[in-house]
Amino acid sequence: MLFKNVIHIGLLVVLTTCFSVAQVKTSTFKAAQLKYSKVKDAYNNKWPTLKEGLKAISINSENYDIYIRAFKHDKKLEVWLKNIDATSYKLFKTYDICASSGDLGPKRQEGDGQVPEGFYTIDLFNPTSNYYLSMRVSYPNTSDAILKTSKNAGGAIMIHGNCVTIGCLPMTDDKIKELYVLCLEAKNRNRIVKADIFPAKMTTENIKFLEANYSKDKLTFWNSLKPAYDYFEKNHSTRKVLTDAKGHYSFKD
Repeated sequence: MLFKNVIHIGLLVVLTTCFSVAQVKTSTFKAAQLKYSKVKDAYNNKWPTLKEGLKAISINSENYDIYIRAFKHDKKLEVWLKNIDATSYKLFKTYDICASSGDLGPKRQEGDGQVPEGFYTIDLFNPTSNYYLSMRVSYPNTSDAILKTSKNAGGAIMIHGNCVTIGCLPMTDDKIKELYVLCLEAKNRNRIVKADIFPAKMTTENIKFLEANYSKDKLTFWNSLKPAYDYFEKNHSTRKVLTDAKGHYSFKD
């Protein structure tokens, strides 16, 4: 009996320790970010109002998934949210993209001034950015690395403040505060922050515009993005993105 009690106590200690470590890892990221004045200011100015907005659409402010969709031609960035146990996202906000560079079409090399197009995540938060606050898009992804047209595909593609850009998505200082806080809250709980970039909203009207003004190569690439766009429009949920050896996308539920 004593031996069993020792085992139970030992197991409880292990479980408690593991839980504590997990909690520390989860909370450390936000705590580290809040040491920076611009992040602290963003939280003080934006988080109370954002939480009210989340409550209004029945999103748990302490545990949610976030999905970003950006549309270059439309100069819009959408923020979609869902509770982690939900299957579909809800549109939370649509922001104007303040400025643009390059043309419609994917980024294929360093220095081309292009904003990438494809399927990405937010993989870095910069609290000391020269553009107030910034979040890095995970370009180049596997497809970009395969389809690049020079040795260096480029990188450091950011969603940031201010209103100037060479290949990034500038949102103004005021709006990046909201986006940064929303994404940081999800990242702090180890959620993947998805950020997909499309040439345009793939409506019938925009598809006609693209077909009339752009090359066959670009249209072929855009057709590879369209299934993901259409699926989300219908279901408000995302699919797993796969990339083959030639850099072509496919999707799996």
